[in-house]
Amino acid sequence: MLTGPDQPVWRALKVKSRHEKLVAQSLRGRGLEEFLPLHSSKRTWSDRSKVIEMPLFPGYVFCRMTGKHRLLATSTPGVSSIVGFGGVDAALQEDEIQTVRQMLASGVPLEPWDYARPGHIVEVQAGPLAGMRGEVVREKGLWRLIVNVDLLQRSVAAELGREMVQVIRAPQEAFGAAVA
Repeated sequence: MLTGPDQPVWRALKVKSRHEKLVAQSLRGRGLEEFLPLHSSKRTWSDRSKVIEMPLFPGYVFCRMTGKHRLLATSTPGVSSIVGFGGVDAALQEDEIQTVRQMLASGVPLEPWDYARPGHIVEVQAGPLAGMRGEVVREKGLWRLIVNVDLLQRSVAAELGREMVQVIRAPQEAFGAAVA
């Protein structure tokens, strides 16, 4: 996304572990617009259970700022860096932030999830196929796990819930770089 130096854009700030709420509060106190999406999570200890608010994106806080507010944001206690590539701060699309806000406002239960897309190699963690590895394929909105039998040059597809799998390896992109 190309932006001018005086146009405020959303940036992802990498923050210290479990400092998300403190960073969001500090950014707000410094006059910066912040966004920390939270979800409810039930935690159980030996003597009690409690529902607590946890970051939807652990380790990150979003901040809408201009280039001149960069130092103000990065000098906030708990902020490690601004997410970027090749030494250039990356800007988030406004519609991505709006989508997350809309999801939160819907009241539907949300939780963080491993990033998995077609081509990722995953391992089944639960159910009768536990321990099996295969490739994620998306077909007509359904998530399917494809297991290849190379010797026979045949494949088998199983429809699995995303909660049953864990990403093992991302697909290889051009030039051999893995995408996480």
